[in-house]
Amino acid sequence: MITYSAPGRVNLIGEHTDYNGGFALPIALPQRTHVTFTPDDADTLTVLSDRADTPVTIALDTSPGRIHGWGAYVAGVVWALRDSGFAVPGGSMTISSDVPIGSGLSSSAALECAVLGALSTAAGLQLDRIDQARIGQRAENDYVGAPTGLLDQLSSLFGEVSHALLIDFRDVTVHPTPFDPDASGVTLLLLDSGQRHGHVDGEYAARRASCERAAAEMGVASLRDVQHRGVEALSALHDPVDARRARHVLTENDRVLDFVAACAELDFAAAGALFNSSHASMRDDFEITTEHIDLIADSAVAAGALGARMTGGGFGGCVIALVPTQLTLKVGDAVRAAVTDAGYAEPEVSRVYAAAGAG
Repeated sequence: MITYSAPGRVNLIGEHTDYNGGFALPIALPQRTHVTFTPDDADTLTVLSDRADTPVTIALDTSPGRIHGWGAYVAGVVWALRDSGFAVPGGSMTISSDVPIGSGLSSSAALECAVLGALSTAAGLQLDRIDQARIGQRAENDYVGAPTGLLDQLSSLFGEVSHALLIDFRDVTVHPTPFDPDASGVTLLLLDSGQRHGHVDGEYAARRASCERAAAEMGVASLRDVQHRGVEALSALHDPVDARRARHVLTENDRVLDFVAACAELDFAAAGALFNSSHASMRDDFEITTEHIDLIADSAVAAGALGARMTGGGFGGCVIALVPTQLTLKVGDAVRAAVTDAGYAEPEVSRVYAAAGAG
């Protein structure tokens, strides 16, 4: 019997930059998905989740379109491993998780990476973490049908305690960088709106297509290729919507690097200001926030947070805020009051920190 677990993630800053060859700065969360796998000689994988009433049976020769729902993420890993030329054992698997679903905390990548780790261990495979991330991404892109970048899988696999991960998606490198605001009297609050989202509803894909059109019109492979020219490069674009989408990506890349520099100087006031400008860019240029999410971010800042921004793919999910530790209760109470007064469900407020990766 093999046990394996992988964490969810919070992206501190750098939203929708991954598939544009840019920068992002996630942390792995303490919340994890746990897999227990007992291999046998069967030609199927029988999977039971603590979030489902009945098990899912997956043929080892599964192919896209044969399994749907939560089981598709497990089936996708099986398919992606086999399609990459690796043998996958059958057997029985149980899954438990405390990573919230649909909150923008990458519950899907946590599931993929935990399943992948268990199956790889059982098969005796020696895959490096970049290869594992690509297999998890293929499972999500080509089997499930969600056109996500590598950020989620890399975050789950490379997570380190008290470190954020500076990811450069042009060459797919991961550089751990210190991130321990608690040591400076600042807390990272996670404000879960309860507003669930889905990446397969077309909005995520539309944003990606817009960025690709902008790059093509400028004659480059990705928006990263015009990063050195700044937003002035976007004057060549004819579609104002594509121009706004691209402007978010270019300015967000700058904010990621500025955030790393601010944290290195323990300047969390500057880091908070970058949270605010990132949220404004997601709201106005990329248009992926909601009135609900905006209210949470604005209420947190009004109550004393150094900065707040939505995290994740958008259209719901969570807000993160950097808050002086002595103000955490005040900020949490103010956000709950503002949100419930507006008629929304009370958000869940918790303190989070950078935790270990999959293993």
